[in-house]
Amino acid sequence: MTPPLDEEPIVRIIITQNQTLDGRIEMLDDWFDPQAQDEELSTELMRQSANEDVLLLGRRTFEDFRGYWPLQTDDTTGVAEHLNQADKRVVSTTLADPDWQNSTVIGEDPLKAVAALREEPGRDVILTGSITLAHSLIGAGLVDEYRMFTYPVWQGRGRGFFPEDARPRLQLLDSKSFVSGVVYSAYSPQQ
Repeated sequence: MTPPLDEEPIVRIIITQNQTLDGRIEMLDDWFDPQAQDEELSTELMRQSANEDVLLLGRRTFEDFRGYWPLQTDDTTGVAEHLNQADKRVVSTTLADPDWQNSTVIGEDPLKAVAALREEPGRDVILTGSITLAHSLIGAGLVDEYRMFTYPVWQGRGRGFFPEDARPRLQLLDSKSFVSGVVYSAYSPQQ
């Protein structure tokens, strides 16, 4: 639903994760390759990125992204270009200089900083990877939507999409499958 012209769009906090069939997002095996995606899946990812104003990352995920994506000179997916241009916010108490264009460090009280992002005008704030930060946002009730890209593998170990003690009630918003066997599902938390 589009807000009336005199209203600012509501900023949504969205967690997008790649996961295994058993709900594991911590990649302990080689089940995910960011460059090996079918065209339809790449198109869906870029469609979702078009509504992103802020990419929110924890330090480790940020450092992984920074060490990989800016170096991709022949990326045909468009992800490298998008990430280089995106407004990136990295949550870290140890990182002083993010050393990647359009990046800002959130050094104190990430939950307060994320809650404040909801009050700013704009579009989606997307968090990906960053398991500890994602679990903190989920625990604080700050997430408006969960997007899951489920890969047809079973890992059997590793941290999951939700904290171990979470029992969320979710409402399906969207779902589709891709030729690669990946299934996309989006959910909102039920109140």
